[in-house]
Amino acid sequence: MEAFFFTRKMTDKNILPSMNFQPKLYGQLLDQKVKNVCNLLRDINLPSPSIFPSNISGFRMRAEFRIWHENSKCFYAMFEKNNPKKPIKIIDYPIASSVITKIMPPILESINEFEVLKNKLFQIEFLSSRNGECIVTFIYHKKIDNSWINVAKELEKKLNIYIVGRSRKQKICISRDFIKDIFSVGEKKYKLIQEENSFTQPNSSINQIMMNWICDNITKENNDLLELYCGNGNFTIPLSRFFRLVLATEIAKSSIKTASKNCQENDINNINFVRLSAAETAQALNRERSFRRLKEINLNEYNFKTILVDPPRSGLDDITLKLVSSFENILYISCNPSTLKINLIELSKTHDIIHFAIFDQFPYTEHCECGVILKKRQSNEK
Repeated sequence: MEAFFFTRKMTDKNILPSMNFQPKLYGQLLDQKVKNVCNLLRDINLPSPSIFPSNISGFRMRAEFRIWHENSKCFYAMFEKNNPKKPIKIIDYPIASSVITKIMPPILESINEFEVLKNKLFQIEFLSSRNGECIVTFIYHKKIDNSWINVAKELEKKLNIYIVGRSRKQKICISRDFIKDIFSVGEKKYKLIQEENSFTQPNSSINQIMMNWICDNITKENNDLLELYCGNGNFTIPLSRFFRLVLATEIAKSSIKTASKNCQENDINNINFVRLSAAETAQALNRERSFRRLKEINLNEYNFKTILVDPPRSGLDDITLKLVSSFENILYISCNPSTLKINLIELSKTHDIIHFAIFDQFPYTEHCECGVILKKRQSNEK
């Protein structure tokens, strides 16, 4: 069986549903997806959604494949969730960026040509940028040695890519482990570093649309922004110009490091990135617990009125939901309409939903991204 499938890292687990890749029917498929989301959220008082379609191909900026060994040859493979032992050969992957689709064949040819690349190779990952850069990560069930490094250096130079090798407790970076992307938001351009082995938005065109949608629907005020689950600063960076100060928190140390670099890349100096979970952030703001990670930050200097959340598929837990509901303005980006519904049932008790958007970040699948902007009512009465 030959096919291609969609994969996305979500809360450290790979979800691999089959894709219904029919570009000629994209409009109908999107209409049905929008209908399903609106039906799911029909009991919530939502405004009519703004709908943002994706490109119909070449939209995915990252891809992960298993490397399957058969009769001394390797091929790219994926697996159905309900049949993890039967590989499905990947001969074409038109949803990937042009950079990835161009580099996939010569990478596979090199793997089959050089035993040192092929031996005990388990998985391969691609990360590309809008300006043509690409990182290829080789993941092994063996220790990487100098013979691998020498071949990887030649391959990196030949294909004009960046190569990283990984195995247990080992990471070899041939030249660098990041790429740079550029996004246009309003009349400004922002440079964002995208690190290998870190979460990045998979559909860069839709990501740029989401950035613009948020910025187009807020006003510049002399108050401050709190952001939870900030990642590498993807939304933080363009949003920072609308606020006096920004405090952005994230649990992943690597993402905080990259976010700080992105601040420097864009010459932004009103953001503090701190490694805290959402629950820890709530504890800190409620003065229930002090953190050494906040020792350089005076929370009393902040006048928070707006909060941005982009939580995992599980949505906001009760502690975080209580914190979020205390803010005047809420910007909520969701990758799971089901948990968004649960959270909105609570938030709509105190807030009005001003804007609602559906972003088709994952075409040909049941998944989509939603954006909601809420404003606190003057009275808690409905």
